Amino acid sequence: MKTETLSPTASIVQENLDHTLFSWSKQRGIAPLAVKRAKGVYLYDYDDKRYIDFSSGLMNVNIGHGHPRVTEAVVRQMEEVSYVTPSCVTKVRGELGARLAEICPGDLNRAFFTVCGATAIENGIKLARLYTGRHKIISRYQSFHGATYGVISAGGDPRRIPVDAQQAPNFVHIDIPYRYRWNHSEESMLTDSLTQLERTIAFEGPQNIAAILLEGESGTSGCLQYPKGYLAGVRKLCDQHGILLLIDEVMSGFGRTGQWFGFQNHGVVPDLVAMAKGLTAGYLPFGCLMVTEKIAAKFNDVPLALGLTYSAHPVCCAAALEVLKIYEDENLIENTRRMGSYMDQQAARMMEQHPSLGDYRNTGLLGCFELVKNRKTKEPMAPFNAKPEEMAVMNKVAARIKDLGMYTFVRWNYIFVAPPLCVTREQIDEGLDIISQAVSIADESAS
Repeated sequence: MKTETLSPTASIVQENLDHTLFSWSKQRGIAPLAVKRAKGVYLYDYDDKRYIDFSSGLMNVNIGHGHPRVTEAVVRQMEEVSYVTPSCVTKVRGELGARLAEICPGDLNRAFFTVCGATAIENGIKLARLYTGRHKIISRYQSFHGATYGVISAGGDPRRIPVDAQQAPNFVHIDIPYRYRWNHSEESMLTDSLTQLERTIAFEGPQNIAAILLEGESGTSGCLQYPKGYLAGVRKLCDQHGILLLIDEVMSGFGRTGQWFGFQNHGVVPDLVAMAKGLTAGYLPFGCLMVTEKIAAKFNDVPLALGLTYSAHPVCCAAALEVLKIYEDENLIENTRRMGSYMDQQAARMMEQHPSLGDYRNTGLLGCFELVKNRKTKEPMAPFNAKPEEMAVMNKVAARIKDLGMYTFVRWNYIFVAPPLCVTREQIDEGLDIISQAVSIADESAS
């Protein structure tokens, strides 16, 4: 096809389709959004159509799009030095490490900088094994920790299956029920969940388990909230058996849940914390693994067998340091709590209007609607790991959302609501109105 016969927008889309590959998608028949510019909570295509970004990109653009202070900080750093090897230091590297140590609770004072969330968790797994001398990692089936070979096996997301039917070894999965699909008491859900974990530890041998890996708050698996008291129970089991607690804050970190980190909603302090996304608000790829002083001390006289060419990249460090300042200067974490409460109120009204909305769950501004065919049976509008033919209704809903001027994450029977933390009440109303109109399509298939 000759691109000169196409409109400017169509030409850009076609060139991308002809010469690049798209994640998690069949390559034919897709219609990606061509973004020319972005500001605040809005994206604009090449025809100047505006889309409200109701998932903060991939739950990472926490401060909103196009913040000039990040651009200025990056330019300043590049004018000084754009790259040094990880064996060198820069002023900004030390400043960022010190600031993260202030933000993190307990003695999580040491930062190992990575290039993304997946590499933060990969190195967390390696470090847990190096520190304990053990090899097994326990994690949750309904979780996602990244797409590199190790962490896609560590997670339980079905996207891991086509990579290798056997997957990377020594990852053990557990199931944690969630309230909407639990037919007994909250107390029994907690007891059942912790009992299952205890049994798994016993079966696998606590002397073999290096770490338990869990998300601070669940993300793309459906914002599945832990039974109240669960993470505290996990922390206790870890202490009992000398197992490290590795928490994935890649998505739930940096104000997204109304706290600096999702685990702070549960009153625990992990041994290792993996972070990325909101660390630079997506402006540059960057990640970090925070570890306790106790763990770091082991490597005072023993080489730390971890390394990345772009670890502690000074330009990324500069972006991260400025983003942390923006969270505080613009009171974005406080705004998250306020706007999250408002989102909850408005979502409750929507639940009354739409029979296809089976459940809504949210922590701060990390939430989703779960769509069902029948509220009594809770049959999902599309099942877990739905086949293409099972996505007919949800695909229509997603298409309508896009047509009405919204970009957000729709997966299986979930519609995610996770706008940038600078969102206003009026923008929440705008976004929920679009979702409400689109959900009306699903209502026709609900009984």
